[in-house]
Amino acid sequence: MKTNETIREIITDLTSAKSYNACMPEELCDAVREAMGTDAEEIEDFDTVFSQTVEDMINQKELGRSGRGNLISGAQLGYVTGTFRANAKGFGFVTPDERYAHLYPEDLFIGAERAGGAMMGDRVMVRITDVPKPGKRRQTQPIKTKGQRGKAADTGRDRAVKRTEASVIRILKRALTHVTGTLYKELPRYKKGSPRYFVEPDNDRITAEIMIRPTDLGDAVPGDKVETEIIKYPKPDYPIAQGRITHVFGDTESREANYKAVLHENGIRCEFSPEVIAAADKQAARPISAEGRLDLRDKMIFTIDSADAKDLDDAISLEKTEDGWLLGVHIADVSEYVRQNSPIDAEAYLRGTSVYFVDKVVPMLPRSLSNGICSLNGGEDRYALSAMISLDRAGNILGCDCRETLICSKVRGVYAELNDILERGEQSAYYEKYAMLFPEVYPEMVRLYEILYEKNRARGALELETAEAKFVLDESGHPMDIVRRERGISECLIEQFMLCANEAVASWLHSMQMPCIYRIHEEPPADKMQAFASFAYNLGLDIRPLKRRQLRPADLQAVMNEAKEKDMDGVLSVVMLRSLSKARYARVQSMHFGLATEYYCHFTSPIRRYPDLCVHRFIKDILHGTSDEKSLQKAEAFAEKAALQSTECEIRAMTAERDIEDLYKVLYLEDKIGQVFDGIISSVTSFGFFVELDNLCEGLVPIGTLNGFYNYDETTLTLSCGYQQYKFGQRVRVEVSAADRITRKVDLVLADEDSERRSFDYDIERIRR
Repeated sequence: MKTNETIREIITDLTSAKSYNACMPEELCDAVREAMGTDAEEIEDFDTVFSQTVEDMINQKELGRSGRGNLISGAQLGYVTGTFRANAKGFGFVTPDERYAHLYPEDLFIGAERAGGAMMGDRVMVRITDVPKPGKRRQTQPIKTKGQRGKAADTGRDRAVKRTEASVIRILKRALTHVTGTLYKELPRYKKGSPRYFVEPDNDRITAEIMIRPTDLGDAVPGDKVETEIIKYPKPDYPIAQGRITHVFGDTESREANYKAVLHENGIRCEFSPEVIAAADKQAARPISAEGRLDLRDKMIFTIDSADAKDLDDAISLEKTEDGWLLGVHIADVSEYVRQNSPIDAEAYLRGTSVYFVDKVVPMLPRSLSNGICSLNGGEDRYALSAMISLDRAGNILGCDCRETLICSKVRGVYAELNDILERGEQSAYYEKYAMLFPEVYPEMVRLYEILYEKNRARGALELETAEAKFVLDESGHPMDIVRRERGISECLIEQFMLCANEAVASWLHSMQMPCIYRIHEEPPADKMQAFASFAYNLGLDIRPLKRRQLRPADLQAVMNEAKEKDMDGVLSVVMLRSLSKARYARVQSMHFGLATEYYCHFTSPIRRYPDLCVHRFIKDILHGTSDEKSLQKAEAFAEKAALQSTECEIRAMTAERDIEDLYKVLYLEDKIGQVFDGIISSVTSFGFFVELDNLCEGLVPIGTLNGFYNYDETTLTLSCGYQQYKFGQRVRVEVSAADRITRKVDLVLADEDSERRSFDYDIERIRR
């Protein structure tokens, strides 16, 4: 039965619609009754419930009455709900709910004195206080005022000249429950006073200090990095929260404490329970047998991976046929050891993915499986699930045959070693190790890779190369250098073969009408594509391909190809990446826009990704003939649940990986304050611009450090002052002015001649040493 909350929601939707005209309560009641259909009949005395709901909404400022007694929306009276986003300077913005987009298409500015105790992410109701006059110029140069504890604060009002202003009048739902930060002690002002304890949040957008009573300190001492549970939230007249410490990570300045805090904040499960470890060890101890499997141990099957990889989950083979090739992609049969609903499976479901950090891996499966019996180690018999993919001479998929197999990898291939052979031939120091692959097997694989690459390129698959940082650590784990991770032919070959296998398996499962967890990538949002087209146009590129009614990946790639010819592809690639939708997992098949393929799933990495493990189980249901109607329904339901869980786990893992990488970049730059680096402007905002250094570290050049009065143009992504302009993709020289491991942020200033001289002198001194 529908409740009055449903009536409230329908009233809000109706009155907030752009097409709504103020009407009498009786008319609105009839409209709500019609919208609810038969559900309205189940509510006893519907008219009374409706009237009570309307009165309550009027009291809560969600509705109002006109002079003639007609009902109007709260938004027409200036009351809007949305999500609060705080700024480190004290002010903030509210993003109105989507239903108000026609009234307030931009975020609402909230002055520091009008935040009403709201914190980052809170759902709030605001009252519109000031609507700007059309045509008023937007000012972006910061106005600094003295803030608390001697820090410079920015009112933010200067950046809101063209924004509608509002005040928070009610907090509907709190978003923050736990905060990570540093514990410190504030000494009493008077002799008889007692010291007070506070936690200063790591996230500078959480501007409220959090007071901790001595009884809620636990084992924490001042200077520790801690997690705090908020037990009392700030109020408009008392902007201090109260909390209790729930976790202590250690000295806030230590690398270890900051590392642990990142893992904890992102919910990364680092330890396996004794029960899970015991179950994994028991499975790993099972003897291997060829019974019931296709024995491929005599085939030329081998793995290729990085030198430091320990979880080898894919191997490859290739045979020439009359029509083209038979590509074998042999994947570790993890489902043989991780049975559904087992303790190992339950833990893998919660983790969703292995997480790869700078100096460690948090695996999805216990090491006896991930690095042991499931890993396709060279010279060892292993269970595999093999996809035998028939390809014609143009690289088109003719068919796919999935089989449970027993394989033995003939050699443990390493990317760098095979790349060296491709470059130097028999003169390579590694040639003897891979003699069985030359001169026939591996060169033929390279030929097929080139065909697959050109085929995907021809159908419009997007090519978005992003640089990846590789950290060089000393014995203590401290970063000594950061270099770009290079990709050679062997890396690209494995990538193309895995893409081919994922596409072939997804198509096969779909043709068999079996459940699957698809990897989908929806079309880019129209507003983001419009902004991307405007940016490309301002670069002087031909954007006619982007004006099609139905946008295709090939249209975007056509613009990218022109940008590449004009040496603008690096800049445009980043903007395009930010304009695309995020790939995700889904039970229902949909096109993968970026790869320009109709069917796609993840099949090739079950050691480190839970969706791949699920796909293996769906394949085995077919191979074992266990896919009756009841089991199919259960599999469909589980696929839906696992797709959502896996997407959430992936986002959490990516966030943690990025945060740890940012931490190590800060650690690298901490002792380089005052040094000058070359870089490229990677993002332009109204408060400054970010610069990505050539070593892939990134920092902010605040607008307050620039000389002059700068205006921000969000269409062209530029800051300009007269003839001086800073724009996305522009190369600049910057000096490192600050690097904070707690906030994981780097501050930069534009380099002057003196700073360049200091950097040059430093380099000469280092060479002399």
